[in-house]
Amino acid sequence: MESIETMRAKPDDHQVLTDITKKSKAYWGYSAEQMENWSDLLTITEEYIKTNEVYHLSINDVTIAFYSYLILNEDSAKLDNLFVLPSEIGKGYGKLLMNDFLNKIRETTIKNITLDADPNAQKFYERFGFVKIGEIETSVKDRFLPIMEKKL
Repeated sequence: MESIETMRAKPDDHQVLTDITKKSKAYWGYSAEQMENWSDLLTITEEYIKTNEVYHLSINDVTIAFYSYLILNEDSAKLDNLFVLPSEIGKGYGKLLMNDFLNKIRETTIKNITLDADPNAQKFYERFGFVKIGEIETSVKDRFLPIMEKKL
């Protein structure tokens, strides 16, 4: 029987979470050159884990996905990362993580959540009630990140 568990990440999880981030981002077909350009942005450091809310999902003690968020103030949070290993995409783990995140947020005073979505993930977030409120131009020509928001 599979043991599925979501738990707070520890600083020494940083390499596993970085690997998940990079593999998941590459899933969308970005070039090796682009992935190299984003390497620093996709790196999860020990310090990041120490100073932010970071949770990982494990199956039989193997980490396959994670999310992290930033508390901006008493009313607002930003979902900073939500990544699933490519081999596990489409199996409901992203949904499980999103529901875990939303349940944690509902236990706080936060009433507004924002995120910067990969364009390929916009529809995923829309299924959870996020709406596009703007966009950010990226270093890739003609590529924009949707800025999304959900009010609780």
